[in-house]
Amino acid sequence: MKKKIVSLLLAAAMALSLTGCVSKDDAVQPQGTNEVQEGESVEEAGDSSEGGYELALITDVGTIDDKSFNQGSWEGLKAYAEEHGISYKYYQPEEKSDEACLAAIDLAVKGGAKLIVTPGFLFEVPIFEAQTKYPDVKFVIIDAAPTKDKTTEIADNVVSIFYAEEQAGYLAGYAAVKEGYRNLGFMGGIAVPAVIRFGYGYIQGAEAAAAELGLAAGDVKIKYTYVGNFDTSPENQTLAKSWYTEGVECIFACGGGVGNSVMAAAEGEGKVVIGVDVDQSAESETVITSSMKNLSNSVYQAVASFYDGTFAGGTSTTLTAAEDGVQLPMESSKFENFTQEDYDKVFAAIKSGEISIGNDTLGAEPTDVPVSIVEIENIK
Repeated sequence: MKKKIVSLLLAAAMALSLTGCVSKDDAVQPQGTNEVQEGESVEEAGDSSEGGYELALITDVGTIDDKSFNQGSWEGLKAYAEEHGISYKYYQPEEKSDEACLAAIDLAVKGGAKLIVTPGFLFEVPIFEAQTKYPDVKFVIIDAAPTKDKTTEIADNVVSIFYAEEQAGYLAGYAAVKEGYRNLGFMGGIAVPAVIRFGYGYIQGAEAAAAELGLAAGDVKIKYTYVGNFDTSPENQTLAKSWYTEGVECIFACGGGVGNSVMAAAEGEGKVVIGVDVDQSAESETVITSSMKNLSNSVYQAVASFYDGTFAGGTSTTLTAAEDGVQLPMESSKFENFTQEDYDKVFAAIKSGEISIGNDTLGAEPTDVPVSIVEIENIK
């Protein structure tokens, strides 16, 4: 009983140390309905012990139930923690700033974190600072590397993980055209490298499938834009609705909450959506497939490496098809024409290097992607 009282007092103190923080016990809430406000930290561990929470994740602008990037990372950390009886917790910064992200990291360290996972480009500067400030804490930064003033330095207590999003995007574009769609859309969130790579790969995959099918120039069209946010909003839904009304059949929604807006529009127009980052098929019947990064498994493996002594600090790695770092979830996809055999063939070709796919270095604009069949309408 005494141990439980100490644990509860520790949790309350940590929650009050961040302005606006409220602590909730996930055990009293239905799974999947735990909504978090900005600045709020939530405990989802078993007994925390007097040492606090060993594993921590700091979200970016979203929450751990965003059905996208944060959630995929969180599920990997949570799975390892629960399998091995390790205490864990996540923290959400009060705002989108380096200072707020670093404050959340400070809170996690004070809370006992030995390893902290940070998904997203927002953590480049905060981890650059934190890796020196906390040399005894290990960090896993996803889709970014510690960078400040254009200088990238990865300390021995940091592992940086990237993904070949261009390969995941290629699979999505290829499948869409093989399925029979000719009027496509790409709605990205913010034009950060990962989103650009998804989009450029999407274009290249559509082009390859069009060539295989013997289509003529202009037979496949792609409306392409970055909406400038990762939000679920009426504005994003209205834009997607207008595209569908204009004839777009399938939109690749690559921007966290943007996807929910596109799905809502698709439901009203009888059109379809390609999800991103994780399998989003459960979000809407309109999701025909998802352009996935194997976030959960890669975070799980990174956490495991910390405990088994193989943590590859000071390194950055890019997970590709060769490491099963990207994929389409064929089991839950709603294809009628694109078969498992089709998928296995193109995936094997990417995995072996037979198919080479350009990334964000192809140019500043989607129209810089070399195509001869696909017609790109770049909307700014």
